Amino acid sequence: MTKFKRSNRIAELTRIFIENPRTNFQLTYFSERFQVAKSSVSEDITILEEYFAEQGLGEITTSAGAAGGVRYIPRMEVKDAKAWMLETISKLAVPERVLPGGYLYMTDLLGEPSFIRSLGRVFAEAFSAVDADMILTVETKGIPIALATSLYLHIPVVVVRRDSKVTEGTTVSVNYLSGSSRRIQTMSLARRAIGNNKRAIIVDDFMKAGGTAKGMINLLQEFQSECVGIGVLMEMAEPKDKLVTDYISLAKLTEVDEIKKTVSVELGSFFEKI
Repeated sequence: MTKFKRSNRIAELTRIFIENPRTNFQLTYFSERFQVAKSSVSEDITILEEYFAEQGLGEITTSAGAAGGVRYIPRMEVKDAKAWMLETISKLAVPERVLPGGYLYMTDLLGEPSFIRSLGRVFAEAFSAVDADMILTVETKGIPIALATSLYLHIPVVVVRRDSKVTEGTTVSVNYLSGSSRRIQTMSLARRAIGNNKRAIIVDDFMKAGGTAKGMINLLQEFQSECVGIGVLMEMAEPKDKLVTDYISLAKLTEVDEIKKTVSVELGSFFEKI
């Protein structure tokens, strides 16, 4: 095996950490991979640790003991997250995005790689201290958000369906009250999708009254599992009393006039304490 030069080792370490966030690596793994002493690997990691911290990319943590090792924790400076969200609001708060019913068109942004990547980083930062087994979302617009968030938190994504599919096998279904239509609707999840006694972070693109999020919480309870966090890209200011209370939003839609084509968007609850 060819021995790596230091510059190549640092480049490869960067790739490994970025592609495998929150994954614990033993120094022995890197030592054998690069054919160098552990002390050399430790020096390389120290260089990366300082660089990541300076650039606001996250932190590299080291733990001792037999089960110890080193891992990369992606982080995003809250001031950077706020600046990014303000830029996003300027793109959202335009008359061309107003839809019937007081909604905003956001599908184009949810398909833009740079946007969805940054959105995943913000949600990962928001839930960085939460111990969760999975990201839970409902089809369809919540899927790209969930996937982006999972890449940084390094936990699986589970998608709740509006209708049960034969390819899902046996499913569990619950009825819930839609906050937007005020009608009873159904959502389902395959029995083998999550197992029991799991902890889930719920993410979605939009929240009006919180009916969909409440339905997912009820669905989790059917699996003896719990919701440990809820995050939405945008919430509507009205109604103020949501069906769920413990959640964060990145943006808040405060005013929409379909006739005059005016719209007002402000920072969401995640930034209120900043």
